Amino acid sequence: MFYSEFTSIESIETSFEVAIADKIGIFAKIPPADYSQFLAQTLEENVPLALAINTEKARSELIVMPILVELRKQLKSQISIFSGKEFNVDSQKGLSGFCDFLVSRSQEQLAIKAPVIALVEAKNDNIQAGLPQCMAEMIAAQIFNERRNNQIAQIYGVVTTGTNWKFMKLVNQIIKVDLNDYFLNDLGKIVGILKDFINSVS
Repeated sequence: MFYSEFTSIESIETSFEVAIADKIGIFAKIPPADYSQFLAQTLEENVPLALAINTEKARSELIVMPILVELRKQLKSQISIFSGKEFNVDSQKGLSGFCDFLVSRSQEQLAIKAPVIALVEAKNDNIQAGLPQCMAEMIAAQIFNERRNNQIAQIYGVVTTGTNWKFMKLVNQIIKVDLNDYFLNDLGKIVGILKDFINSVS
């Protein structure tokens, strides 16, 4: 079994004995962050192209990755970003396979050291359908960190279409899901939330 084979919230709850709590606006109070003119210009050109191509790969390369690169620049390269990386943690539990994106609190770019954020590209523009896969990757990241004695109390999850973003966090055995969707036309808010995720585990 692989991350992508988790297709329901119920399968996550029963497989890993976690509780799912949802609430409107969990991350709404996080202030927007400034972002570079370079990112603004990049997305101004890239977003229409990504929407016209209309594939997950295009949205990943043209929208998501530039935002993550901006995050890395703002954090002075104190994080590493992995795209399409195999992340095998516990194959018997289905916690194996390739992740769309992982953000690590380590600067090490050759190997995953301290995953903090799991980001999943929504298939067929369906944010809800991407939640179970993202939750499985968050649980895998939590187990990975525990096994390596990484002192990371919270793991964050993101499911995105590129233009719509949904955020979650895993603390102990509870996954908290923000019922709000955040939109690319409020880019500062998205950058602010991502930046807050990293700073919260500093």
